[in-house]
Amino acid sequence: MVDGKEERSIGELLAQLAGDTARLVRQEVLLAKVELGQKAADVGKQVGLITLGGALAYAGLLAIVAAVILLLGEYMPVWLSALIVGAVVMGTGYFLSQQHVNALKRLDPTPRATVQTLKEDTEWAKQQMR
Repeated sequence: MVDGKEERSIGELLAQLAGDTARLVRQEVLLAKVELGQKAADVGKQVGLITLGGALAYAGLLAIVAAVILLLGEYMPVWLSALIVGAVVMGTGYFLSQQHVNALKRLDPTPRATVQTLKEDTEWAKQQMR
C-alpha cells in the first residue's frame, strides 16, 4: 500500500483509463446528440414560422391586392395599377422573408457544450497520464 491506497499495476491502470475514456466518449456522443437535436428543433421552428407567415400573407394579400388594383383602376389603366401593386407586394414579401432568413443565419449550429466538455476531457486525460 502507498498512502493508504492499494497499489495497482500499470496494466490495471491503463485498463481503467481505457474504460473511463470509452465511457466519457459515449457520454460526449450522447451530449452532442441532445444538443444537435435542440439546434435542429430551433431551425425547424423557424422554418415552420416562415412557412406559416408566408401562407397567411399570401391569403390576406390576395384580397387586398385585388381591391387596391380595382381602386387604382378607377384612375389609371387596370394593367398599370396591377403592375404597381404587384411590385409593392413583391417588395414587401421579399423584405419579410429576408428577416426570417437572417434569423436562421444567426442560429449557431455549433454544439458549444460538447466542444467545451471535450476540451475538459482532453485536459482530464492528460492529467490521468501523468
